Amino acid sequence: MDRNRGDGRSQRRRDDDNASELEERLVKINRVSKVVRGGRRFSFGSIVVVGDSNGRVGIGHGKAGEVTESIRKGVDQAKKGLINVPLDGSTIPHEVECSYGAARVILKPASAGTGVIAGGGVRAVVELAGIRDILTKSVGNNNPVNVVKATMKALQSLQTEQQVIRRRKKNVAQLRKAYDHGEAAAAQQAARIRVQEAAKAAQNERANQRTSKPRRGGPGGGGSGGNRRNQPQRSNTP
Repeated sequence: MDRNRGDGRSQRRRDDDNASELEERLVKINRVSKVVRGGRRFSFGSIVVVGDSNGRVGIGHGKAGEVTESIRKGVDQAKKGLINVPLDGSTIPHEVECSYGAARVILKPASAGTGVIAGGGVRAVVELAGIRDILTKSVGNNNPVNVVKATMKALQSLQTEQQVIRRRKKNVAQLRKAYDHGEAAAAQQAARIRVQEAAKAAQNERANQRTSKPRRGGPGGGGSGGNRRNQPQRSNTP
């Protein structure tokens, strides 16, 4: 029994050490008012991001009557929902796109030295996750709650090369061969589409040239079939 008690204390000590390494960042504070019999009652909602800048990140949404209490609740919720983000050096393994509600977030890997090209809640999440080079784009609704949750959903869907190999039960050479074959097929399809579009454009141009060419012999044409009523009469007298 004493051994179990000691194990519990050591586990709590490790949790406290891990919590002390986490960095907190406040994304937004929202104030909400409710009309009651005595007047208005205000409450606050805080969106907080927590991470260790080394592959672990979490978000929390706390609500309370005071700002500090709402932030504390958000931090506690974020610490309970930490996720591990697979990293490829200083960036992400592959491009990913996810939506939450009406918000859509696109994350793309970048070369070293690019930096974090993001703003708002997306920047807070990717920086605390330890990503130092990334290209991002937020499309649709800019609600901070939806944007942050869409970013977290995108990070959760990332997979490393080894994870894909285990899931598909194929080696690296087979996966790369399939990828190259798909890239070649896509390039051939794009080339066929470009040729078809060029042929269609040339056909339309020839049709426009035929319709814009003036007719001969018409009322306003240069031939001899114009309107004879408007031509002057020749005199037969010497």
